Formats: sequence, structure tokens, C-alpha cells
Amino acid sequence: NTTDSPVAVETLDDVPEHVLRGLPDDVRLFPSAVDKTRLGVWATKSILKGKKFGPFVGDKKKRSQV
Repeated sequence: NTTDSPVAVETLDDVPEHVLRGLPDDVRLFPSAVDKTRLGVWATKSILKGKKFGPFVGDKKKRSQV
């Protein structure tokens, strides 16, 4: 007898306000195409190669922490 435990789904309510404020105009957070339980970063129009975003606000994380 197996039971599936509920999977927590990340929502915009889980994202700190400073992150939402710091997103560039043409970038949005939507469900990830890779993991539907997480949010992903999506562009609403093409972003030119070399485009820089910033300044960075928040805590830097290692790849193993995200």
C-alpha cells in the first residue's frame, strides 16, 4: 500500500518582495518548464546576447543551494 505525499508547489507568495521588484521589465516568474513544482524565470520578449541586468539585490547562493 503506497501513499503519495503531497508535493509543495512554489508560488509567487513564496518569493521575497525585493526579488519581484528587482526583476527587469521583460522578465517574469511562471511555473518552471523543468520542474512544475518550482517557479522559473521567463522572458516576455527576446533578450539580446550580452544584455546586463542589475544591480544584484539579495543573497548570493551556490548552485548546490538552489
